[in-house]
Parts: sequence; C-alpha cells; structure tokens
Amino acid sequence: MHRTARFFAEQGIDQFLDIGTGIPTSPNLHQIVQQINPSSRVVYVDNDPIVLAHAGARLHSTREGRIAYIHADMKEAEAILSSPELTDTLDFDRPVALSMIAVLQFIQDDEEAYDLVKRYLRPLPAGSWLALSTVTADSSPASIGSASAEYTKRVVPIRSRTLAEVEPFFDGLELVEPGVTLVNKLAARSAVRRRATGQGHRGGHVRGRGTQVVTQAVA
Repeated sequence: MHRTARFFAEQGIDQFLDIGTGIPTSPNLHQIVQQINPSSRVVYVDNDPIVLAHAGARLHSTREGRIAYIHADMKEAEAILSSPELTDTLDFDRPVALSMIAVLQFIQDDEEAYDLVKRYLRPLPAGSWLALSTVTADSSPASIGSASAEYTKRVVPIRSRTLAEVEPFFDGLELVEPGVTLVNKLAARSAVRRRATGQGHRGGHVRGRGTQVVTQAVA
C-alpha cells in the first residue's frame, strides 16, 4: 500500500478511494499522499465495527486536504460510489486512485470478484488508477494452502487465486513494468496498466502473486 500510494501521488493523483481500509496504522494512505500533496483527498471504506471505532480518532487530514470514512460492505459498490461522504469529498471529473488491497480473497466466486472491480472502475474518469491485491498459492502451494485452510477455519473462508485467475481483474487495462509479479519482487516503482481510451490513461496496476499477493492496478 505504501509503495502504490506514493507512486500514484507522484503521478499527480490527489484523490483516493480505499476499499477495505482495515484498522488505521501509521503511516496510513492519507499520511503518505498528503506528504507529497497536502491537498490530497481520501475516502476510506470498511464494514468492520472495530475499524469504525478507530477511524474518528486516527484519521486526521491536513488542513488543505480532506478525509471521509464510509462504514459499508464493499459489495455495495453503487451505494458507496453515490454516498454523500464520497461525492462531497471526491470529484469524479478528475482522476481517482482506487485501492482494493487484500480484500478480494474474501469473495469466493471469481465472476463476482471480477464484476465488483469493474463496478468500481466504471464511473472513474480517464486518468484514474486501480491498485488491488489478493492471495495466491503459486509461490508456495503447500504452506499457503495450509495457511488459507487455517484462516478459513478460524475466521472466514478465503479464496486463493493463481496468476491466470488474477489476470482477468485487469482486463482492459494497460500493464506497466514489471507487470504481474510477487509482492516481494516488486521494484520500488510499481507496475501499471492503463485503460485504453482515446482520452488518455485510466490507470494501471501492479499485480502481486504470493502469500501476500499485492496486485496493484491503475484504472
């Protein structure tokens, strides 16, 4: 997350939508991007009541920027995208960076997961970016499979995906080097893919495959 947030901000992006925020840590996404551009705006989305409890106390914006938090299920894409918290914070006439880090493994059905990403990308204007990650066992099937089974037993079921199953998330987007790769092999500069439109690029992506599979993409 740190690398992609910084990368997007360095491309001039100053609007961010973070799906599946998790408990706020430091530095969080807004702290990274507002260091580069203090006027950056960030909308966080999560449905965990523990995250909600921490959000008000820990998510503080710069004076020039703005932060909003939406307590919602990520599957409610249209409700999130049309919510006052989002529309009052982000301007969809300008590029937005969409972040979906470590959340798609919680959607078991591949087609549902692919469709969810498309629903978030659909209203984003040209020049927007997408960063996403999911779990894969490609790098170490035995250990990752065991870890996934244990997580499923103790918490909720998770879906481990192969490279071939991750790639469709980026259909219609243009890859930037190094393309799809394991998180620990990502170069300091994230790979990106841009949507082919006559108006310019709609983002890019960095894909990761491995225990901590981080697929970062541009929309």
